[in-house]
Amino acid sequence: MHVRWLVVGIGDITRKRVIPAILSDARSTLAGVVTRDVAKAAAYPGVSSWTTLDAALAADGMQSSFDAVYIATPVVMHAELAIAALDAGKDVLCEKPVAMNFAEAQSIVAAADRSGRLLGVSYYRRLYPKLARAKELLAQGVIGQPVFAEGIYHGWLESEERGWLRDPKMAGGGPLYDVASHRIDALNFLFGKPERAVGMRSNALHALEVEDSATAVIGYAGGVQAVVDARWNSRVPRDEFRIVGVEGEMNLTPLNGPALRWPGGEEELPTAENTHGPLIADFVAGVLDGKALVAPGREAIWTDWVTEQVMKGA
Repeated sequence: MHVRWLVVGIGDITRKRVIPAILSDARSTLAGVVTRDVAKAAAYPGVSSWTTLDAALAADGMQSSFDAVYIATPVVMHAELAIAALDAGKDVLCEKPVAMNFAEAQSIVAAADRSGRLLGVSYYRRLYPKLARAKELLAQGVIGQPVFAEGIYHGWLESEERGWLRDPKMAGGGPLYDVASHRIDALNFLFGKPERAVGMRSNALHALEVEDSATAVIGYAGGVQAVVDARWNSRVPRDEFRIVGVEGEMNLTPLNGPALRWPGGEEELPTAENTHGPLIADFVAGVLDGKALVAPGREAIWTDWVTEQVMKGA
C-alpha cells in the first residue's frame, strides 16, 4: 500500500525537502501538486497539477486520486486549506506554525476530530534522534529534576524568495512564528503542555512590519521555566539548546547538529540528510499502520498558544 500525496504550495522548502522526501519514501507516491505558478508544476512531469485546492478536490477520483494533503503555503492559508482537505476526507500534514492564531489552530483540530482523519504538523525536530534520546535521559534523571531550559536561534533576514515571511498578514509574525516555533515545540515535546507564557517582540535593527527579534518565557508543570530567543538581526549565527537540572546540565548545542552531552555521557546522533524524510515516513506509518504521530496536531497547537501569549504581551 502507498500513500498518494497532494502537495499544496511549491516553495523553497517544498522543492528542497518535502517533495524529495515523498519521492524517496518507499510507501509514498506524489500524486499531484497545487501551485499558482504553472512553471513550478512542470518540474514534475507526469504528476497532475491544479492552481487551487478546490480544483484538486473536485477532480479527485477522476483526473487523479490522493489520500493525504501536505499544506506548504504561507501561514495565513493553513486553516482554510487544511479544513477543506480534512472535510473532504483527506489526511493532512501541515507546515508549521499551525495557524495565524490559537483559535484558528483549534478549528483545524476540530475539523480533524469531526472527519476522523489524521492531522500532523511539520515539527520535524521531534524526530531528531538526539531530541528523542534527550527525552529518554530526562526521564531517567541524568540531570536530576529539570528546572530551566533555553532555545536560542540567531541569524539574519530570510532570503527574498521567502519574502512573505516579512508580511504579518501572510506569516503572522517574524522569527517568533518562523524559527522560534520549532524551539517552542521542542520544549513542549520534552516538558508537555505549557502552563503560562509571556514575551517581548522588537525591531532592534530592521524596519519591518514583523518583529526582527522575539523572546518568549514559558512555564511548565514541575517548575520548569524556559526561554526561547529568536532573531533576524544577528550576523553571528547561534543554534543553542540546553536543559539545566538540579544535578547537572544537558547540552544539545547546536540543536541541528549531532552532539548530545550530559554529566558523564556524550553521544553523536546525526539527523537524516533530508530532515523531512523521517517526518514523511512517520506520517505514512500513521496512515497505513495506525501508528501514533510524533507531531500530532492536537499537541502542535500549543506552540500557537505560546506565540499568541507573546503577541498579546508585546
